[in-house]
Amino acid sequence: MGKLTAVAVKAALANHGTYQDGDGLFLKVGKTGSASWVIRLQQEGKRRDIGIGSAKLVTLAEAREKANELRKAVKVEKRDVLMERKNKAAAKVTFREAAMQYHSQNEVGWKSEVYTRQWLASLENYAFPKLGDMPTGSVSAADIIDVLTPIWQEIPETARQIRNRICAVLDYAHAMGWRSAEAPSGNSSLKAGRGLPRQVKKTQNRKAMPYVAIPSFLTALRRKPSFGRFALDLLILTGTRSQEVRLATWEEFDLEGRLWTIPAEHMKRSKAHVVPLSEAAIGVLAKADAFRVEGAEVVFSGATGKAMSNMTLLKVLRDMQEPFHVHGFRSAFTDWAANAGFLNAVVEAALAHKTSDAVQAAYRRTTYLGTKEDPGMRVQLMEAWGAYCSGTVTVKEALGADD
Repeated sequence: MGKLTAVAVKAALANHGTYQDGDGLFLKVGKTGSASWVIRLQQEGKRRDIGIGSAKLVTLAEAREKANELRKAVKVEKRDVLMERKNKAAAKVTFREAAMQYHSQNEVGWKSEVYTRQWLASLENYAFPKLGDMPTGSVSAADIIDVLTPIWQEIPETARQIRNRICAVLDYAHAMGWRSAEAPSGNSSLKAGRGLPRQVKKTQNRKAMPYVAIPSFLTALRRKPSFGRFALDLLILTGTRSQEVRLATWEEFDLEGRLWTIPAEHMKRSKAHVVPLSEAAIGVLAKADAFRVEGAEVVFSGATGKAMSNMTLLKVLRDMQEPFHVHGFRSAFTDWAANAGFLNAVVEAALAHKTSDAVQAAYRRTTYLGTKEDPGMRVQLMEAWGAYCSGTVTVKEALGADD
């Protein structure tokens, strides 16, 4: 029989201290007036203090009954009660909630705003559809492999990033007590060659659509309006990279001056780049404006109103059953420009490539943009390319030459 009585418990609630009932059960009353029942047990040579509940809500008789149940669970059934409680708590925190909290707490220390957006966007596009609503405590290696398998060989670098970010969230969940174990990473089943296949190194260039096929491709592309198709259309017409188009905001565009100034943080070389906008490119932006999502800063927004994923443009090509790569359109543009007779230096400037010749780089100051009254060669290049892609004129007609 215990040492405490109901009357003694009532009196103890007004006085800070620890009150023993016996057989490991005791009442703890804090200085602030908090009061809780605790059962102390030995398990595998370790002392475990397990909370039973508030003494203001759980009576002495109820506390003794719960203490007996816990003694039986630990000593007879050999259950790890604390671990069970952690898993139960973890069941209340989904992977999406854990990822959002981890992102919120760490974004200040990340290297750039672009990386911060991409970090969360990558999980939104690849991990959340399958893991988002799962409790963090139940996410297994098999679940992670299920997320990674479709992209493991197609976009290996992105797949590895997704794996690392999922594991970072799960490790964070473990530290927060929402998960009983750390993420299954390192040399475990998430290593290439174990649960995941070894990634095939592809040394060949990204497959490019021949430039002669682009006018008919754009005709088909423009039949069905969507932000993904608008974005791919502008990418082709401007010779830009996927990231530069996907992250583009309306404030980057001077539609009256027909110029697009891409900020340094969106560029591969971290140097701002100015793109002349052709009549065709202006037309694409007008379509995007007609579909503009209220409150969205980016021109081509995804389902959430934020920048679309780096797989969206490739998905457009795959949905149209085209085997080519998004980046290959820059190669097609280069081939067309060379065939049309444009200077290599002008094309390289349009592609924002670094000049390989150090002497040329030191002395070349022109941007080939010219002025509004006297358009430069890059303006002529992009206008001719836009007209060719849209199928409105031939190359020679775009350049003002006779057939």
